[in-house]
Amino acid sequence: MWAAIAALVIVQAPGVLAKKGDAPPKKAHVDGEVQEVQASGAETVDVILRTDRKTDWAALRKTLRNHGVTIRRVAPRTNAIAVTISTSDLAWLEMLPGIASISIDGPVTSSPVSGQGLLTNTGAGLIKKSDLRALLGLTDTDPTGSGIGIGIVDSGIAPVFDLSSRIAAFYDFSDGKPGLSTGPVDGYGHGTHIAGLVAGSGALSGGQYAGVAPNARLIGLRVLNSQGTGATSDVIAAINFAITNRKALGIDILNLSLGHPVFEAAGTDPLVQAVEAASRAGILVVVSAGNVGANSQTNQTGYAGILSPGNAPSAFTVASAKTQGTITPLDDRIANYSSRGPSWIDGFAKPDFAAPGQDLVAPAAPRSYFATNYPTLLVTDNFGSKSYIVLSGTSMAAGVESGLLAVMLEGNRVAAPSSPRITRNALKAFTEYTAFTMRDTLGVSYDRLTQGAGRVNGQGLLKLVKSINTATPVGSPWLTTSVVPYSTYAGLSVPWTQNIVWGENIVWGENIIKTNNIVWGENIVWGENIVWGENIVWGENIVWGENIVWGENLVWGENIVWGENLVWGENLVWGENLVWGESAVAGHRHGPFHHGRKGGRK
Repeated sequence: MWAAIAALVIVQAPGVLAKKGDAPPKKAHVDGEVQEVQASGAETVDVILRTDRKTDWAALRKTLRNHGVTIRRVAPRTNAIAVTISTSDLAWLEMLPGIASISIDGPVTSSPVSGQGLLTNTGAGLIKKSDLRALLGLTDTDPTGSGIGIGIVDSGIAPVFDLSSRIAAFYDFSDGKPGLSTGPVDGYGHGTHIAGLVAGSGALSGGQYAGVAPNARLIGLRVLNSQGTGATSDVIAAINFAITNRKALGIDILNLSLGHPVFEAAGTDPLVQAVEAASRAGILVVVSAGNVGANSQTNQTGYAGILSPGNAPSAFTVASAKTQGTITPLDDRIANYSSRGPSWIDGFAKPDFAAPGQDLVAPAAPRSYFATNYPTLLVTDNFGSKSYIVLSGTSMAAGVESGLLAVMLEGNRVAAPSSPRITRNALKAFTEYTAFTMRDTLGVSYDRLTQGAGRVNGQGLLKLVKSINTATPVGSPWLTTSVVPYSTYAGLSVPWTQNIVWGENIVWGENIIKTNNIVWGENIVWGENIVWGENIVWGENIVWGENIVWGENLVWGENIVWGENLVWGENLVWGENLVWGESAVAGHRHGPFHHGRKGGRK
């Protein structure tokens, strides 16, 4: 099925299958969801196989077909194959040489929350040409994402007036489609809204509802259908395509405002590993944290609700901030629905930071699910038509972050056109370093697992990105100008956090950014244990061994107790109500998000 895109696809050279006389094959890891389907008595199941890097793909596909296995998708760049197999053959598959893991090909959905009612601008009103850029501290003369390509892995992009000139290419992977180049469409409306936040021109609103990077190029990679659902294998196929054709299509950033519950450790999760592969290929991957931060019945907040692939270590995982309709970030709050860390199973410190995600206005896809079912959320343009829609969620926050990264990539390139591009690790660290600490209504700082490093600061981040010389040798100072660690919003000076979360530790101090450290290298895995130097001070908040004490609240052994609200053993509990265990996860505010499974027919 990949022959249709052969003009762009680059073939990966095969490796070698295990030969006779080699050590006995290692049994493949099988996730719990697959085991449940097997125990249910279902005849078949749709799974994703992850292979080792020595696998001969042609030989493996032949072996699978000869055994009666239906191959649905092949994604060699992410070491993944999607198949339909008899449950009685799973034991055979577990022992097949070259198979590292077997995971459920479960459903993914977008992460939108319906609008909460458009807020009225108050206090220091939004006076810039683009309200969204003003919220990030960007001026009309700052970079606009020119020359940067952003892949929107979502429900598509409708060719509406504000977006049609921005769409450089469009490929459809939804419902198992092979990624054929087609005209842009969006029957659900979610992807169009995200694309608008990233790069909408705002033309129908006089620029007010322009995206963060209005001159960036959009590459539509449709993976969700008109009901807002898709298969994990569809998303992996789109990521595989983006990696393979990164240079041909000019893809610098991927936006994934979607996900599914965490079914297994990040090391074997095929969706997480696809994100890691994209990051290794030089693509910045932005992912929404998820909207399962609060019990949908009681609104009580809980932890460990980060969705996959937001638990990918390399991903820019984004929480949702409510801006209260003002420019100043001092009154911003974390939305209750925004998923909190740590990540399920692995306990990674996520999200990375928060971005505006509440009540954001962007283009509406005509006759789409959202436009049809939520007419009260439609917003009138300057010509009297309902061309825009207001939505909230970590999906929207991720779109804002993707646009912000496009602005940073252009800013870095313009400041030092002949120097190497700023690396993923440096850009994530700088985003955390320049962020603002967020506080609740009582003035108490949110913990790291709620806000990450804090609310992103476009003004400060751009200042820092433009002030480094990426051509400087490792170990040498690379700041070309002095940097004052605060930013001014609506006449108010707001200090930067000046620290980052690196794996299991908090690192802070001005020395983090002064030197081109080895940790900023493209090939360094975020969070690895690396000696930073004599001047770096490790955080006082984290004690991490067999148990963790995070601030005063978190105790982690085999279980977690967070205040009085969260008990984590095999299930996740918010207060007395079970939300996430073997049953379901509260996802959309307008509908439950269940642990659905593909296949399993009797």
